[in-house]
Amino acid sequence: MKVAVVGATGMVGQVMLNVLAERNFPLTELIPVASEKSVGKEIEFNGKKYKVVSLETAVKRKPEIALFSAGGETSLEWAPKFAEVGTTVIDNSSAWRMDKTKKLIVPEINAASLTKDDKIIANPNCSTIQLVMALKPLHDKFKIKRVIVSTYQSITGTGVKAVRQLESEYNNEQAEMAYPYPIHKNALPHCDVFLENDYTKEEMKLTHETKKILNDDSVLVSATAVRIPVVGGHSESVNIEFEKDFEINEIKQILKDFSGITLQDNPTVNVYPMPIYAEGKNDVFVGRIRKDHSHPRALNMWIVADNLRKGAATNAIQIAEYLIHKKD
Repeated sequence: MKVAVVGATGMVGQVMLNVLAERNFPLTELIPVASEKSVGKEIEFNGKKYKVVSLETAVKRKPEIALFSAGGETSLEWAPKFAEVGTTVIDNSSAWRMDKTKKLIVPEINAASLTKDDKIIANPNCSTIQLVMALKPLHDKFKIKRVIVSTYQSITGTGVKAVRQLESEYNNEQAEMAYPYPIHKNALPHCDVFLENDYTKEEMKLTHETKKILNDDSVLVSATAVRIPVVGGHSESVNIEFEKDFEINEIKQILKDFSGITLQDNPTVNVYPMPIYAEGKNDVFVGRIRKDHSHPRALNMWIVADNLRKGAATNAIQIAEYLIHKKD
């Protein structure tokens, strides 16, 4: 089992390596891949040193699986080249997500739709993954009509440059700007680029990807995405309107029973999800579940997850694990 990690020196790539090691992923050979400037550098994995190779070299080595986290342009150019030599590509960029010929997968929800013919598989956007994890079991039971979501997103979603900006601003040092404004002591209602409809690309990803993963275009989604000076993970305030009546205790039990969700909901002793506790963990944490007093069939909840893990690396590796088990 040869596994290539494309973007191995980046923030998500590093987390992918950690998660592969933690989960004892059954690889026999690791192929770390990065841009030309990183070729020849050494990375450590499970106590061994590996030299970073180029994309061209990696394709020639015909890995069984390639985990991509190197940006959309790289994925569009190179994922098909890996697929041509028989590699299954699991891509963490937005390049293939809305392609009608490609599956958009959260394993707990729709991995069963995968076949051996799916050679390029899309990993959803980080904020979408944690949202649909909570929506799916509730949609199955009560039929969701409409979702209004506001995200409070970690700077790690932007990358190393953003982390450096926050650290520099915190230390009163001159920063290279990842954002158009300071992020320390600030909140930017601006994740990704603005589109013609005045929503950001991130907000529209939440809208389109949610419908595709739930396989239901009737679910209405409206999103506002905000970047905050936090490292540990993304948080989401979510209002859900259902077609059917529900009881809060039933909602909590359904979420508690769903694989990959941890319920943290006891306001009497201040138990609720927070990024400081989600960081480094693979689950999606849900709490602050309460009826919307302004609507008879709506509720509010708060969802938190480590965006580099379940929002990216862990989800991709869970897809790979599913494919291996299916083959067995």
